Amino acid sequence: MKILVLENAGKILRERKKIEKNLDVKITGKGKKIEIKGSEIDEYVACCILEAIEAGFSIENSIALKEQDYLLEKIQIKNLTKRKNLSQVRARIIGKNGKTLDLIEELSDCFIVLHANIVYIIGRAEDIKKAINAITKIIHGSKQSSVYSYLEKQKKIYHPEDLGLKIK
Repeated sequence: MKILVLENAGKILRERKKIEKNLDVKITGKGKKIEIKGSEIDEYVACCILEAIEAGFSIENSIALKEQDYLLEKIQIKNLTKRKNLSQVRARIIGKNGKTLDLIEELSDCFIVLHANIVYIIGRAEDIKKAINAITKIIHGSKQSSVYSYLEKQKKIYHPEDLGLKIK
């Protein structure tokens, strides 16, 4: 049994049937405390999903974490820059009308949410790596257009698994 203390516990409790249906866990809660009961693996996956929901992902995007090859990754903006005004860095990541964030999401095949000074990413490991590189470049001051070009080039690179080949 795991116990979490979450700010958005009410949203999670309202949607708990949907979460319980997709995972083999029982979710109960009172106030900001959420209790998860199930096997250790299911509890761990449920904790990851609830953390993603807490960060601002939709329940549908968060439930992708139950797939074995999906991960939740966090990037602390403060750890990647020496700038004091983090709101400018956040604005660069978001872009005008959210365009930069949307394009990084689309080109990297990941789900991305910016919450406070943390960028949360859900996706496959190789896709997350592309998204992290792109966001890091934006934080370090690269032009958005060069980051888009980088992601488009990465999308064109084929991996043996994409072609149905197995690597020994």
